[in-house]
Amino acid sequence: MLSTTGLPQGAVPKLERPGPLRDRVYEALLELITTRALQPGRHLVESELAGHLGVSRQPVREALQRLSTEGWVDLRPAQGAFVHEPTDEEADQLLTVRTLLEAEAARLAAANAGTAAIAALEELCAEGERAVAADDVDGAVATNARLHAKIMDLAGNAVLAELAAQVDRRVRWYYTPVARQRGRQSWIEHRELIAAIADRDERRATEAMRAHTEHTRKMYHQRGERQREE
Repeated sequence: MLSTTGLPQGAVPKLERPGPLRDRVYEALLELITTRALQPGRHLVESELAGHLGVSRQPVREALQRLSTEGWVDLRPAQGAFVHEPTDEEADQLLTVRTLLEAEAARLAAANAGTAAIAALEELCAEGERAVAADDVDGAVATNARLHAKIMDLAGNAVLAELAAQVDRRVRWYYTPVARQRGRQSWIEHRELIAAIADRDERRATEAMRAHTEHTRKMYHQRGERQREE
């Protein structure tokens, strides 16, 4: 059961007023799931979620139905709603697709990026390094997402960006548990990637991004293996 003290302080996002209430509740719950404030396997009780968000149970029920359709939540007969627990196969498939998309984005960014864009990537990298030094996992995860989104933007391919957006939140979901383990090494890899983009070396940028995303995929699986052994 999700108690009123079951979420970290400040974890529940404030609902913005514009837009249909069910959409705002959906976005709030999805954010809690992708940041793992609501962990995989967590029982989601409509009345308690409604209390946290300051809404009635109806928009919560509608949001849970939508999250179930999208694979974030499992609705079990006579038991209720639970945060989906991803299988190894699901994680592997998603992270493999991510590698393909982001490697191509890195190649295109190397072909297109100018001085200002490189400076923006370097600033994001520095921000991520500061988050790691401060042991700010949430900050590191958020900055990691912004840096990868910036590279995708520099690629200049709208279809590629649309496909990447479809997997972005799930990538964050899988990355968050290993962010602390990846730590400084992840940002060293980012520096190498940015250097390749700055040198307009498409091949090196592609290889750097592929290696970077593969490291995350392997670490996610290693984490799962350790948990099963324990």
